[in-house]
Amino acid sequence: MKSVCRYAALLCLLAALSALAFSQNPVDPAATTQNLVRGVVGPLGNSGSWANYSLLNEIPGSGLFPISSSNTVFYFGFTAGTTADISNIVLYTTARGSQKITAVTPVKLGGVSNPSINLSSTSVCPVQPLSSTNPCIVKFDPLAVTLSPASDYYLVLFFANDSNNAAIGGAYPNGTGASFSGAYVSGTDETHLAVGQSIPVVTSNHSFFLMYVMNN
Repeated sequence: MKSVCRYAALLCLLAALSALAFSQNPVDPAATTQNLVRGVVGPLGNSGSWANYSLLNEIPGSGLFPISSSNTVFYFGFTAGTTADISNIVLYTTARGSQKITAVTPVKLGGVSNPSINLSSTSVCPVQPLSSTNPCIVKFDPLAVTLSPASDYYLVLFFANDSNNAAIGGAYPNGTGASFSGAYVSGTDETHLAVGQSIPVVTSNHSFFLMYVMNN
């Protein structure tokens, strides 16, 4: 009789554990912050004086992790300066390996594509002063774009020609520690290209400012 009772109790315990397991909410991958590409690793350098420059950072489709996300979020690293004045920011999409633009998507910070970032504010950059060992990480607004390995992407912005931007510095990988590359063009705003036009052909180098591309 005792054996029967122990067996019945064991069955009840197993049933309760099964019910508890099935009642748990599954983890939502979209709610977990994940890198969509490897991003910048290793020691950082400081690249200064960005007034009147267009910055082009390429995120190649071949560098994407196998993660599906309906949002794309860019993170910039500032290493010097008090204010960054950005005239415009866009994301260009091309077919993989092509320079021809297939889509243009505005990128925003605080709801605008021409933000002025107060780098001296501790609410923006909590630890002062900024340096290559203490970069200020600025998170841009989430972009409703799903990155595809069949495409390449160019995050392009133009720094206004003013004294603020002459004093800012951007983080870059002091080596080859990044899965995206970057380039810059002086004196020309490259953020107003249209679908069908081509990304400027410039010598690729390491990325500048762009440190992470994530899902949130």
